Amino acid sequence: MIRRFILILPVILLITMKLNGQSIDDLMLSEKEIPKGYSLTDNCPCMSIQVCMFYAKPEVFEIIIGELKSKQHQGFIGGCIMYFEFEDEFKREDFLRGFLWGEAGKPTKKHPEEIYSKGKFLIIWSFPINSKIVKASKKKIKKILK
Repeated sequence: MIRRFILILPVILLITMKLNGQSIDDLMLSEKEIPKGYSLTDNCPCMSIQVCMFYAKPEVFEIIIGELKSKQHQGFIGGCIMYFEFEDEFKREDFLRGFLWGEAGKPTKKHPEEIYSKGKFLIIWSFPINSKIVKASKKKIKKILK
């Protein structure tokens, strides 16, 4: 009986960890998933000042967007993917749309950032419009955050 429990315990722990949700690390692109032509960099080159401000100082916006648990980025030559995890569900995509795009309410050439939020996660892609890396990242993220 005890032997069977010891064999089953690791499986139960893995299932429990999976049910507790994902982490930012799960959402990030691995080197194998990065499309050809893109190179990683330590910097986070944003396409517009608004998204740079948002990533650099999200605590300024906490009263509106909620408490941030963690953030990470993947910088590439030509753009950046920003990952945010909140303590509670992120519900203020409307605020972020206005902050990033103004009256346009959607990405433009001048402000090409794209956003996606699901549960506690918010992802911002800061790349030129129709970027291959954005497509690859969106595909992975939407699959994970069903």
